[in-house]
Amino acid sequence: MSKSVKTHFAQLAVFAMLGAVHVQAGDLGSVPTEAKLFLEYYNGIYQRLYTVAQEAAWTASTDVTPENTGRRIGAEQAKAAFVGSPFVIERTRGLLQHTNELDELTVRQLRMIWLRAAEAPGTIPDVVTARVTAEAQQSAVLDGFQFKWMRPGTATPEPITPNQIDDLLQTSTNLPERLAVWKASKEIGVALRPGLLKLRELRNRVAREMGFSSFFALQVAGFGMSTAEMKTLTEQLVQQTKPLYEQLHCWARYRLAERYGQPVPRLIPAHWLPNRWGQEWPGLVQEIDLDRLFACKSPEWIVRQAVAYGESLGLPKVPPSFWDKSDLYELPSNATRKKNTHASAWDINLEGDVRSLMSVKPDANWFATAHHELGHIFYQLSYDRPDVPIVLREGASPAFHEAMAETLAAPTMQLPYLKQVGVVPAELEFDQVQWLLNSALDQIVFIPWAAGVMTSWEHDFYEGDLSADELNKRWWDYVARFQGIAPPEPRGEEYCDPATKTHINDDPAQYYKYAIAFAIKYQLHMYIAKNILHQDPRNCSYYGNKEVGAFLYNLMKVGATRDWRQLIREATGEDLSAKAMLEYYAPLMKYLQEQNKGRDIGW
Repeated sequence: MSKSVKTHFAQLAVFAMLGAVHVQAGDLGSVPTEAKLFLEYYNGIYQRLYTVAQEAAWTASTDVTPENTGRRIGAEQAKAAFVGSPFVIERTRGLLQHTNELDELTVRQLRMIWLRAAEAPGTIPDVVTARVTAEAQQSAVLDGFQFKWMRPGTATPEPITPNQIDDLLQTSTNLPERLAVWKASKEIGVALRPGLLKLRELRNRVAREMGFSSFFALQVAGFGMSTAEMKTLTEQLVQQTKPLYEQLHCWARYRLAERYGQPVPRLIPAHWLPNRWGQEWPGLVQEIDLDRLFACKSPEWIVRQAVAYGESLGLPKVPPSFWDKSDLYELPSNATRKKNTHASAWDINLEGDVRSLMSVKPDANWFATAHHELGHIFYQLSYDRPDVPIVLREGASPAFHEAMAETLAAPTMQLPYLKQVGVVPAELEFDQVQWLLNSALDQIVFIPWAAGVMTSWEHDFYEGDLSADELNKRWWDYVARFQGIAPPEPRGEEYCDPATKTHINDDPAQYYKYAIAFAIKYQLHMYIAKNILHQDPRNCSYYGNKEVGAFLYNLMKVGATRDWRQLIREATGEDLSAKAMLEYYAPLMKYLQEQNKGRDIGW
């Protein structure tokens, strides 16, 4: 890091501490007055430090260089120094002892501040600094890794991009080629393994300093739940959807065996599937080739349509700065920079500077992804308003942010919307059951992966007794148990296949939020279709419907000022469950049971 960069972040840290001293000097009076004064200064300082850190992280992800990584580290350290300062911890602890004297909004802010302090407690500054540095270094490895593969019949490794890996896994019927590209996709885990083990130690030390049993328990606390409650919820989602998943698994085993001319396996070989982790199985329904529908569309059209969709509902308009500052498209092969290829939505300053990082190309996956990421953007724009305190300008829970993005995107892959925007000809019709099958191969298949494999492995990694010499074994044990998938060849402990998943490294111990988000999405979508649109939930469109937009905006505009479970209950009249999800796919379940007659179900 250059001297000027170090000086800049040192000044920010001093600014933060001076603010703290100022609050401390004026903290006389009643508890509500003290809390008000403390929150005013905390929110102001936090927003400035957050903005600098977000700008640095954005640059480091869109232009991967050692200098940019250094700036990211410095910015994160400056923010961590304030968020977890002994003063903040002491003052927050003291005020939380008087919750009976404070209003709900104040208490929610204080509890959020406490959770953030627990991420970087200043009582162990060396550990916090080491964690921030290690996470930035892990991200640099992740963002800058050069994938290579050995094409069958050749002796020289060739560079290959993540998009090319995904393309081959989705289209190739050559098993040796599929095996080669699948193995290439796992090589990054070897490079990430040492850093991940180091991060486990640092993350757990940080969490335990503030009284949490593990880093996993700390992340779950952000949902207002205990570890046991979260495990119960995720296990319920897996069990509730298991009968349908087993039918899908059986159907897929026979379909894939036929495609590759192989005997029907009990466990599906991982390289047979069209996704690196088997988390979704696109393209198995040959009757519906969605990608061909986008062949004449441009990447720019896909993004602009995703923006137009949200704005048609009456949601806050995307600012011009979004177009100026976002990084939306795949880099050319001769690009002079590298960027993170994982799609993401960014709220840079908590006041409307929103951006998206994507690598859009014209296919069905990126059409869906663009609508999903813009769903996050519209959520951010909804709560970036004066009525929501800075520290609560985020989703009602991490799962709720995903749920809102998923709900907004829910009908965008259904025929009515695709026809409205000219992707599908007006006269074209698809068999609804086949359409549902295609959807379930994405949505239902995802549940045992997210709520089962990812949640169980990360729980064991942080909260449990998972040793460093069993990382891969435990991983593949869970893959077999929950997904019914097996590696194509032995995967020893020299590999680290869980680390190949981005979230294990840079969004750890909360992947369950995606499974919970799916359950929320179906519950909200079924309510919208039945009570607002009065349309078939499997064949409807939100496009241009301001009443739907108002319903969703009322959920989004409150940010984290309300409990997420209470919001769901008030919006739909029911507690969260997989009931709506199962109702949505009921016609498919009947179809699969007919297709699988006489076949062994399960593994």
